[in-house]
Formats: sequence, structure tokens, C-alpha cells
Amino acid sequence: IKFSLSSCFSADAKLLEEAVVPLAKTLIQNNSRSGNFAALVRVFLGRTKELKISTECQDQLFIWQAHNALFLVRCLLKVFIREMSEEDLHLQFSYQARAPGTYESNSGDLLEELICNLVHLIVEVPLLDITYNILFEAVTTLLVLLSYQLFQKEILREGLVYRCLTRGRCLSLTSRLVKTLLYNFIRQEKCPPPAHIFTPQADGGGLLYGLASGVASGLWSVFTLGGAGSKSGVDQEQNPLPLSNQSLLLLLVLANLPDGLDCPNPYKQAVTCFKNTQDTSSIPSPQPHTFQINFNSLYTALCEQQRSDQATLLLYTLLHQNPNMKTYMLSRTDVENLVMPILEILYHVEERNSHHVYMALIILLILTEDDTFNRSIHEVILKNINWYTERALTEISLGSLLILVVIRTIQFNMTRTRDKYLHTNCLAALANMSAQFRCLHQYAAQRIIRCVHASPSVCVFVCVCAQDLSVIEEVIRMLLEIINSCLSNSLHHNPNLVYALLYKRELFEQFRSHPSFQDIMQNLDTCFFVWFCVQKFPELKFKYVEEDQPEDFFIPYVWSLVFNSGVGLYWNSQGIELFSMDSP
Repeated sequence: IKFSLSSCFSADAKLLEEAVVPLAKTLIQNNSRSGNFAALVRVFLGRTKELKISTECQDQLFIWQAHNALFLVRCLLKVFIREMSEEDLHLQFSYQARAPGTYESNSGDLLEELICNLVHLIVEVPLLDITYNILFEAVTTLLVLLSYQLFQKEILREGLVYRCLTRGRCLSLTSRLVKTLLYNFIRQEKCPPPAHIFTPQADGGGLLYGLASGVASGLWSVFTLGGAGSKSGVDQEQNPLPLSNQSLLLLLVLANLPDGLDCPNPYKQAVTCFKNTQDTSSIPSPQPHTFQINFNSLYTALCEQQRSDQATLLLYTLLHQNPNMKTYMLSRTDVENLVMPILEILYHVEERNSHHVYMALIILLILTEDDTFNRSIHEVILKNINWYTERALTEISLGSLLILVVIRTIQFNMTRTRDKYLHTNCLAALANMSAQFRCLHQYAAQRIIRCVHASPSVCVFVCVCAQDLSVIEEVIRMLLEIINSCLSNSLHHNPNLVYALLYKRELFEQFRSHPSFQDIMQNLDTCFFVWFCVQKFPELKFKYVEEDQPEDFFIPYVWSLVFNSGVGLYWNSQGIELFSMDSP
């Protein structure tokens, strides 16, 4: 049989789902008598105990057999979860083979045993070509077990799977699981080439395993549409990193689980407190579930992978919640490697979903809270920005480019999305940077002035984004204060902005007589004649704060990413309750 994860994409996953549903429904009807599902789970659990040794011995056949059993368990679980409650799912694990007229239900908590063994497999088995598929399957099975959330409108704060992962035996593995998932993301290992495995021998696991293996093999045939060799390689280009992608999705799901009724989310705790491997401090961390990871490798992976929503969301999570990682990122001397991909997301706003744009913008807002960052971006000189097409930029500072892209985002919001939070955060980022504006590019200075004067674009902005006069005044005043902050703090360093102001001076006449703007306009007028007497206003500083109950935003967002980007996973949109189908 040939199989390859590179071919496990949406069309194949849909075929797989259609092939599994009849089998799963038949199993549900007969399972209370036969106990076949629990027996299949036990077959897999029996093999997990020897996986590490099999890996060391390069026993590909044994690993393949364990993979087949887990693959079939995962396929069945996915249908079970759509068709039944967690309590009924638990019963599927408890049924055992029985004689006619008798009944026995004794799970020994087989569900928890499965979950713990999956976590152990992920953290214990090394990532090699021969283990890639089973590690991917273990990560995917945990995602499937958590997918009850997809079928509920309300945020789930309790449940059997939730308790298994956040308490008891799995709790002690929290930091190791988070660390392993992060390293899977960091390593960006490509899917190995298709493996050619032969049918197992008769003594390879008994009759039940032989049947299960045969079914799993058949499903893989459906899944790969006749084998990976029939694929053109297009799918491989679309997602050549299935384990990396799936590990990141699982990490985001775990980190965004809501706190329990009586305990905080341990995975969120682990994400917020891990440290750099180069941190030699002997002071023990007061936070639970802490660990060390190579910050340089993580930073590099984050810079390289920002084209995906999930990588941007991870970057946001680390910047906002992990002070160690935030400090490290802000201390880097190659900050352009991080900022440029974020600017490119915002520049191509028309091609991105609104959540991805919002996350990218919030990342900029968090970065601009730091004055050192705001100064350093004007010292980084870039050449020939090919993706910026409005105007040829042969040489420009990173700071000026950032201003241009944020202003462009404001203009897009004026005419398209009309999102109050989007333009508010754009203006907040510009305000945070304004006191440290240095040597602004001529084009950046011109675009700042155009944002204020009564051009058609501002008129559109006023009409569509403001509900009353007070809102209009608030927006215009913010733009004027940004200019004023720059001139008050670094007038000598920004001749291009002064020239742009002088050139368009008459366009500010409409604001001079308005009581809300008189103080700022008087200050701006001063700069036209006396460069040394500009009055300083209170410093403009804005700090990002998450909304109350952030899980109401992030949990649907994360699961929409799993729904749309999970490799080898297909859910029929009917029955999805957590988010609408037009969500990002």
C-alpha cells in the first residue's frame, strides 16, 4: 500500500469521510454487543508500549501497524463525535464483547488511557521519517477528540476530554507537550516520501487487528486516490508541512481552552511562561509548567511562516502573553525579519481575511508600545520593496514603510471594511510611533498630511466611519495630534514632514477656527515660523488590552482555522454551530 500525508487534502478528506460514515454507523449499532471499538483501541494501546523500542530498531512494519490502528480509531472517533454526546462516546469505549442475554460495561477509563497514550506518544517518540505519519496521526486524533466544540454555540468549559487533558495523568505532561508541539512547528519538517508497506503477517496482531488493518488500508487507498504516486505535486506545494501545521493548530486549541471551573488552563500557563534555553538564571520560576526552548529557532520560524493565520496568531499570543519572548523579540537587531512579513499581510489586506489583518495590526500595536523599537525601525534601511506597488521605493527606512502601510490600511478601511476597531488601532500604532519619527521618507510625509486634509478619501472616511460629529472630531484630532507629537519631539529630524505641511498649509484652514482643534493648530502654525517654540502636548501612548472574555473571539477563530486548514480533516458544514460558514 502506498500512503503519503502530502495527499491528505480537502477533496481526499471528503472522500474518506464518506467512506467511514457507513462503517461507523454500523459499528455504533453493533458495538454494545460486540465491543469491537474498545477492542480496536486496546490493540492500538498495546502497540504504543513498544513504539519507542520499535523506532530505535527501525521496525517499520510494527510502526505501520500501530499507525493503521490509530488511523482507523481517529476516523471512527470523528464520526462518533458528530453523532453523539461525550457521555455516549464514553460508552463506546466501555462496551466489551458479551454472550447473548448478558451486559457488561467496564471501561477502566479507556478514553483517558487513549488520551494519555497519545500525549505520551507525541512527547516520547522521536520525529523521524518512519515515525512522521504516526506522530501526525496522534496530533490529529487529539484535535478530533477536542472537536466537540465545533458543534456547540457556547464555549465549552467542562467535559470528559477537557478533564482528561487538563487534570490527572495528562497534567504532568503539559510542559512537555507544549514544548514538543512548538518544536514540531520550529523544525518545519517536510512530509517524507511515500512508504511502501506490505500486508502484515498472520501473527501480526490477531484476527481483529487483521480486519482493522485491512479496513484501514482500504481507507488509505481512498484517502490517497490510488496512491501518492498519482498526485502531481500541487498538493505538496499547498501544504508540504502537515505535522508542523497540525501541531501548531493543536497548540493553539490547547492554549485557548477556557479556564476550568476550579483550575486555570495549564497549556495557557505553559505558553505564557517558557524561557530561553540560553537563560542561565538559577532562580526557579514561580509559574507551573515552565520549560526552556531555543528562542532563536522559534523567532526564525515565526518570521518565516507569517503567511498563515495560525503562525500570526501564535506570534500575537507570544507577544501578548509571554514576557520572556516579547523581551527577546524586541531585543533583536534584525527586527525587520519579523516586521516585514506583518507589513506584507496588511499591504495585501484585500486578499486576507479580517481576523488575520486584525491580528497583524495588533502585533504592530504591541511592538510600538516600546520606544526602543520605535527608534530602531527608522535606522533600518530597506531597498527595492517589490511588493509595494503604489510607488517605486528604491530606498526607505523600515519606520517610513510601516507608516505607509498603516496609512494604506486606514484608507482601505475608509472605503471597504468600515471597521471602527481597525482604524482605532491603526491610529493608536501611529500615535505610539509619532514621538520617535525620524527622517521620514518624502512619500511617507506626504501620505500623513493627505490623511488629514479634506481630500475625497477623508470625506468618505468621515461619512462611513463616524456616526456623529463628536466621532469625526475625535478622529481628526487624533491625526493632528500625531503630526503635532512628531513636530514637538523631533522637528529637526523630519524636514520632509515640515515641507509637506508648508506645501499643504492652506488645507488646514478649515480646522483653525474649530474649538476642538485650535490648541493643536496654534502649535502647528508656530512650526511654520519659529522652529524652536513648539509647545509639547502630553505624550501619545496607547497600550493594547484584550477585550473582556477574549475566549468568545479566539476559540471560534482557532476552530475556524482547524476547520479550514487542518490537514486531512473534513467536516460537513451542516451541524457546525461555533461560527458561521462565512467566518474567516
